Amino acid sequence: MKSILLIALILISVFSSGQNILTPEEIENPVQKNHLRKIVFLNKAIPLENLKESDLLETMTFREDSDFDIRIFLDNSLVNYLHQLDTTLTIDELLKKGNYQFNFYVDGKLMYTENVNSGAGNAESKKFKTSFRIPFISIANEDSWGKYLWMRFYLANGGIDALETGSHILKIEIRPYLKTAVLKLGNVIAEGEIRLIIPQKNISKQQIAIQKIKPNSGWKVSKDKFDQEKIRLLNKKIAENRFRDITGIVVIKNSKLILEEYFNHSGRDTLQDTRSVGKSLSSALMGIAIKEGYLNNENQILKEFYNLEQFRNYSFKKDSVTIKSLLTMSSGFDGNDNDNDSPGNEENMYPTDNWVKFALDLPMTQDKIGKNWNYFTAGVVVTGGILDQSVPEGLEKYADKKLFHPLGITHYKWQYTPQQKPSLAGGLRMRALDFAKFGQLYKNNGIWNDVNILDKGWIKKTFTNYFADKKDFDGYGYLFWRKVYTVENKTFETYQSSGNGGNKIIVFTQIPLVIVITAKAYNKPYAHSQVDTIVQEYLLPAIGE
Repeated sequence: MKSILLIALILISVFSSGQNILTPEEIENPVQKNHLRKIVFLNKAIPLENLKESDLLETMTFREDSDFDIRIFLDNSLVNYLHQLDTTLTIDELLKKGNYQFNFYVDGKLMYTENVNSGAGNAESKKFKTSFRIPFISIANEDSWGKYLWMRFYLANGGIDALETGSHILKIEIRPYLKTAVLKLGNVIAEGEIRLIIPQKNISKQQIAIQKIKPNSGWKVSKDKFDQEKIRLLNKKIAENRFRDITGIVVIKNSKLILEEYFNHSGRDTLQDTRSVGKSLSSALMGIAIKEGYLNNENQILKEFYNLEQFRNYSFKKDSVTIKSLLTMSSGFDGNDNDNDSPGNEENMYPTDNWVKFALDLPMTQDKIGKNWNYFTAGVVVTGGILDQSVPEGLEKYADKKLFHPLGITHYKWQYTPQQKPSLAGGLRMRALDFAKFGQLYKNNGIWNDVNILDKGWIKKTFTNYFADKKDFDGYGYLFWRKVYTVENKTFETYQSSGNGGNKIIVFTQIPLVIVITAKAYNKPYAHSQVDTIVQEYLLPAIGE
């Protein structure tokens, strides 16, 4: 909601249907005629031609294992609404730049606003249709943009907390929007509300109780006091599925284990699939290889390791890509995992038979090397290739000998590239307690059991924000994310390994705390936001000081 206030809003009244750019479908259905410009709520999937007035709900007991649909009745098609916002744009331009804006209210309070991605929905329907159905929850598991819209409201933006046990009014408003030089919004074109009855969940005391740390953890157990009620509240929310898909929480304070809990059929010996958390291992192994002299420094360039003229899209600029730029995801390769159309998107890499070649075949952009950040998994794979050819006996044995063995880590499982080399793209599976050792190594300035594994200077470089001018995130170091939490007007800087699903190794820079959270909310819109909430609203207030 705050971000919308920062955008220059132009609120434009909707013109008459006489200024249409296309002729919409005829409105013939009697239910639609009776509810024009309305959103109606349903508890089952009903085709428009079979819809009756008696199907429309004013009150509903909300359950996540039952269908929850809305149907929207408009008096015009989306393209015509968008045309009324800007009559200079073509139909294709309107579809590319605009869509619906949804506003979710609970008990009169605006909870979430989303400008639906312009690619969501069928283009032909947006040209002509005046009625459409959105399944928010489908027991048939229908794959629709509406499902993810609901998840973002409900699980990532406070909806689940606002809809606590009891009776609540959920209201939805829809406007058309166009994103040109400024954001243009139309008037409300449909709205509706329903009373949702949220039933009480039966949670046992055992599910809420703080889990006792069992012997033989490999850590000294802390005797420090912490806010146990706050942790019980956290456990209750996990048990109620308000925080979902969490598998483990481990907290290390002053180098001692103070909290160790597991959920959703996970346990101490579970090898947690943490996805891109494993990228940070590349940063550590680079530091170790430089410390031991197998690499000179992170400013070495690609042409020292590969004959780049043998790869596609060769340019002199490609020769100058540094290890550092790969570690900071600013190499200038045309790769961006957050852009589905990017040639270097990681999803284009996985089907190929050589991931390093995939990366080195990519063209370069106009970006200055080391300047512009884009999340680029294939670049991390290249760092693995550099390590594998530079260290004795290859990457896998080197990692075990120089990192895992000194940390006492014996149970782990790599994901491999097609060349059967450890993939530093992610996918390393390990126990939560062992991920905590990796985090604590950084907190110890590279020392573990009196053995210097990583240089303090390398950790300082790793925990440096190289993108302080980038405003849409807190920063990035050497394959570690910078994240700042705020509790009661106090800020807590962290550097963290982060992976799909909400997996985190969080190292606090100013207080003696390391937190590991493992989760399996893979590709879910709430995955990372719920973990940030757990840290900021529960773990830090309970244990942090």
